[in-house]
Amino acid sequence: MTMVAGGRYPLEARYRRYPTIVHALDDAAERVPDRAALIVQDRRLSYRQYRSAAAGMARRFEALGARGRAVSICMGNGLEAAVAIHGAMAAGALATPMNPNYTPAELKPLLADVGPHILCCDPATEARCRDYAKELGIPHLEVLKPGTADAWAADAALRLPEPLPRAGDPSAMFFTGGTTGLPKGAEHTHATLVAHSYAMLALWPIGLDGETMLNVAPLFHIWGFCLTLIDPVIVGATAVLLPAYKPAEVLAQFVQHKVTIFAGGPPALYIGLRANENYAKTDWQHLRWCLSGGAPCPEELLRAWEKETGTEILEGVGMSEGAPYASMPMHGPHKLRSVGVMPPDTVVEIVDLGSGTTVLPAGQAGEIRVKGPQFIARYRNRPEESAKTFRHGWLYTGDIGQFDEDGYLFIVDRKKEMILVGGYNVYPREIDEMLHHHPAILEAATVGVPDSFSGEAVKAYVALKPGATLDRAALETYCKERLVKYKWPKHIEFLDALPKTGVGKINKLALKARK
Repeated sequence: MTMVAGGRYPLEARYRRYPTIVHALDDAAERVPDRAALIVQDRRLSYRQYRSAAAGMARRFEALGARGRAVSICMGNGLEAAVAIHGAMAAGALATPMNPNYTPAELKPLLADVGPHILCCDPATEARCRDYAKELGIPHLEVLKPGTADAWAADAALRLPEPLPRAGDPSAMFFTGGTTGLPKGAEHTHATLVAHSYAMLALWPIGLDGETMLNVAPLFHIWGFCLTLIDPVIVGATAVLLPAYKPAEVLAQFVQHKVTIFAGGPPALYIGLRANENYAKTDWQHLRWCLSGGAPCPEELLRAWEKETGTEILEGVGMSEGAPYASMPMHGPHKLRSVGVMPPDTVVEIVDLGSGTTVLPAGQAGEIRVKGPQFIARYRNRPEESAKTFRHGWLYTGDIGQFDEDGYLFIVDRKKEMILVGGYNVYPREIDEMLHHHPAILEAATVGVPDSFSGEAVKAYVALKPGATLDRAALETYCKERLVKYKWPKHIEFLDALPKTGVGKINKLALKARK
């Protein structure tokens, strides 16, 4: 079944069209110069100051020869990190934010792949980055301490360097998992990132020059990057950014800054907020929308969050290669557990898992393939990986999904996470959902493990709610009452907490690696 969006929810005419995010920042500084643009704890920048700070950083990078080259930013969430990324893009460079928590064994191959002309760090990463720069021959190391951007921000006469980037110029790159073990670089142009924002705004049409958006996701991930640095600037919103995810601090922001949109992220973030003692005391009166992506939200979480806060969680789906390719619309019917409908100019098909060429009808599950202006066309320096993912103009997502008769997309699971038990396809998400409904379970994740009899077997990892009790026998009985035999977890392991990735998703690779 082919789904082409645009007729149902086209982008509203009130949104201005920009060729690059640099143009959007320049316009916001003229349109709403005194509106708060970025808040990080006790520091803030107005849009006029944001442009000046980005312009000062851009001119510094340009003087070092950054135009047409890569600038890597190995920093935690912070004001200087945000300004460095905007400054790199304004200087005509490729901004490549890196995970500052990576070990040298993880980070050095990525830096070698990028070959940055400039490596930016903060005091927390300075010692390691000096070693990386020396070992890899990176020409320039820039240590951006808190307060580095203040002098530029105070100079109202600073302007972005000319010429401004063009839509087709490289803008930013994000690393995503690779089958060879080394992550792949998803290199975006300004056009693909701006297209991401317009695709999002068609389905999530947030207000102009009046929203306050809270984000806790890291800037090195496309979700945190776009929901902090791209989308708020396009619509003149105030972006509130936290250095790290600490539930009590996150909850305090809703009241302190009268947050209207919570960027959220994977369901683990919402689960952590609900488990905090301050959750029940939080005032949600200003909150209008909550957004989620990166992993499917359990049905129990969706129902509970709406009941307790009065606000729905709207799920969307995308990837480092481009996002979104579907989102639950703010303005229209909502279907529980669906990721919604397609944004304008985006084509989505469900195809067979074998050849990947037979288009399947509504109600039948298969691999999701997509095309649209928000997607890259290949990976950086990865011809074999590119050939597997990008075929005949389509991006094969690796997600298994199906449409219903109304054109709403449902994610069944990840293709590579599907478990084959004695010839039967088992989708871990189905079992995860069932486990999350148990009143004693806080978190659950299912993976496939080798089995001499059936090829693979189902293993469930479970973390209980504080004070709850549940033993293996009781959980086995619960599963047997709700699942066909081949889906029963053959192995169950209780953990204090499930491991998370750097962006807050349950780390199923770490679970599969456990002995």
